[in-house]
Amino acid sequence: MHFNRRDKDDKFLLNLYKRLLYPRMVEEKMLKLLRQGRIGKWFSGIGQEAIAVGSTLAMQQDEYILPMHRNLGVFTSRDIPLKKLMAQWQGKMTGFTKGRDRSFHFGTQDYKIIGMISHLGPQMALADGIALADILDKKQKVTLVYTGEGATSEGDFHEAVNVASVWNLPVIFLIENNGYGLSTPKSEQFKCKNLVDKAIGYGIEGVQIDGNNILEVYDTINQLANELRKDPRPVLVECLTFRMRGHEEASGTKYVPQELFDEWEKKDPLSNYESYLIEQGVLNTDAAIDIKIQIKRSIELEVEEAFNEPEPEANAEQEELDMYFPYQQTVVAPSQSSTEKRYLDAITDALDLAMQKHQNLVLMGQDIADYGGAFKITDGFTDKYGKGRVRNTPICESAIVGTGLGLSINGYKAVVEMQFADFVTVGFNQIVNNLAKTHYRWGEKADVVVRMPTGAGTGAGPFHSQSNEAWFTKTPGLKVVYPAFPQDAKGLLLAAIEDPNPVMYFEHKYLYRSLSAPIPDGYYTTKIGKALTLKKGNKFVIITYGLGVHWALDYLKNNPESDAELIDLRTLQPWDKETVRAAVKATGRVLILHEDTLTNGFGAEISAWIGEHCFQDLDAPVMRCASLDTAIPMNKALEDEFLAKARLAETVEKLLLY
Repeated sequence: MHFNRRDKDDKFLLNLYKRLLYPRMVEEKMLKLLRQGRIGKWFSGIGQEAIAVGSTLAMQQDEYILPMHRNLGVFTSRDIPLKKLMAQWQGKMTGFTKGRDRSFHFGTQDYKIIGMISHLGPQMALADGIALADILDKKQKVTLVYTGEGATSEGDFHEAVNVASVWNLPVIFLIENNGYGLSTPKSEQFKCKNLVDKAIGYGIEGVQIDGNNILEVYDTINQLANELRKDPRPVLVECLTFRMRGHEEASGTKYVPQELFDEWEKKDPLSNYESYLIEQGVLNTDAAIDIKIQIKRSIELEVEEAFNEPEPEANAEQEELDMYFPYQQTVVAPSQSSTEKRYLDAITDALDLAMQKHQNLVLMGQDIADYGGAFKITDGFTDKYGKGRVRNTPICESAIVGTGLGLSINGYKAVVEMQFADFVTVGFNQIVNNLAKTHYRWGEKADVVVRMPTGAGTGAGPFHSQSNEAWFTKTPGLKVVYPAFPQDAKGLLLAAIEDPNPVMYFEHKYLYRSLSAPIPDGYYTTKIGKALTLKKGNKFVIITYGLGVHWALDYLKNNPESDAELIDLRTLQPWDKETVRAAVKATGRVLILHEDTLTNGFGAEISAWIGEHCFQDLDAPVMRCASLDTAIPMNKALEDEFLAKARLAETVEKLLLY
């Protein structure tokens, strides 16, 4: 292994040695504790420390790093106390996640480190968002994100690198190529000889280096970071290395040929660098022993102190509260003046006012810039706010949701438009595993609104008409709103953008141009979590939302003798249980109506809650009227039969006859 000290003085070289030695000795301690049964799991980075240490030290302290679960050297090089790390690994209350997650599945704003989730690739898009925030703030900063050779097969890798490339974001994408993804060798992961060649396809620079040579790692990342701060652009760096232990200790290494171990043992980053320093006269054997003795004492002390840290106390109420960033909405009352506008215009109005109020708000979505979006909701926005804040995106929903989270982490708000709610499937993981769980895991907000043009009625077929709100109402950590009227469309969207928690905002495409109403002028917000009682009645109550509200209004208009109460939920998570409880008590009969399919639609949750909490007030079984348990057909006759509206009258009759 060839080392080149360049202009580094002895003090710098010796510091690198201590930084490299420390995580190795921590790992050796962890392996001993694992054999003793004092810890339960460990992901070893032995043999790869030069990458984590060298790259971290090349970054500025206030620049974000997004590591993986084998990058202990990132955390130690940012001087996170071992006692704190150990508390995290042991699930202690004083760990970064309060015992809620393990390993390096956490972030910390104090040290500008954002940890991974187990899906590996999704963190890469967060780096895009963090870097975008720096660009918008005109900060000369770089973001460093790690991935493994196995995760380069994931779509999230492609999407994140592509977005960074198109937007010229200052991100260093660092691939730790250690030859194996758990037990699968790289020959079964990809066909290309060198992963760095992937850079060619994205039109960006690619660099391959010896990941076991700490000086080469440091110098490469340092040089690139200095360049990218002045000339923002992404770079792909492939670090060649080897994993000397199992994926995690329980998996073992029997699948790895012994000759590979023999070959890479000679390339050990620590022993080779130590030998180099001795040759250079920077270090001698006695000094090395003294350093190791000091480090060992420090490790022993902090580890034992961490074992004595308090365990979390189970508290169901606190657990539920911590799914969301603490926030108390202050409702802004609407003005007395109003203007007749369409449902679509109400959304445009809200976005326009929000962009004026929140200078840190960024809109992202396919075709939303000069074209104005598929439904022209953001038409003219680039003229007012520029393409920095109103951003056309490549077709990559996962990366854009992840970018939204990265923006939030670095001080921005984001509104992400799904061109159709159906397309959210491609970004599903980012929503339910990253947005929804971030605050619960490590206390960070996820200030992202996902706009969801939803619903049927336009003959658009199975992939442009779905009502998929139930995918998200069952996901703790998300808020879900679904306005039925233009006034609420504006007020709820402004409220969602104010809220620092992730909000799924469903807007019905059929209502865009078919529904108009007076909309209060200026800025106002509608209470999230509060239902609206549209009509009082005595015989039964219809509980609904979205287009279902208008089906119910049509039915009641055509059947004035029905004497029904009508509730528009408006918010599905959290939903207004008290308004529902009062209506059940007043009427004794309940019909839940929604456009989504019957089985496991959100109405099932409302029905179950009423049966559990309001049983004594019921005079009949709770009945649901929903769409057929099929995909949504395109043909109008088939679509009409599919939709819940086709069965509304007969369901009401059945309820009243009981």
